[in-house]
Amino acid sequence: MDLEARSLQPNVKAVLLAKLREYKSDLNNLKSEHKRLASANSNQAARDDLLESGMADAMSVSANQKGRLMMSTERLNESSDRIKESRRTMRETEELGVSILQDLHQQRQSLLHANDTVFLLLKVPYRHHLLTGKFEGKDEKEINEERRKKEQVKEIKMLF
Repeated sequence: MDLEARSLQPNVKAVLLAKLREYKSDLNNLKSEHKRLASANSNQAARDDLLESGMADAMSVSANQKGRLMMSTERLNESSDRIKESRRTMRETEELGVSILQDLHQQRQSLLHANDTVFLLLKVPYRHHLLTGKFEGKDEKEINEERRKKEQVKEIKMLF
């Protein structure tokens, strides 16, 4: 996404890059929140073990604490879902990028092949004349045509 945004026009590019930075920041925040909640979840498991072992009275846990636990668990689940969705989107974007790069590679290869073909087609009639330096049996029109083709070859070579 970053590469695509950078290749756009400057007015669109600035907006998209700002959004991209915002999304990256959100993703990092979600990751850190997920880590924090995951460690809190492991602490909660240790607390539950203490409660089950009789170290604390199960009746003393208030409804408020249970509500906070439920809310924390729900937030953790929502964060996990957002992270999974972000990863799915990232994979799709990466696959699209790979596909685009493969298409561009194939197009480049086609263009290079076409260039080689044109170069060879323009060069073949001159091989004999380039070696001998003679235009035997040619009238002035054919000689001028060959000179024009030589100039075209030079122009094409200059392009590459």
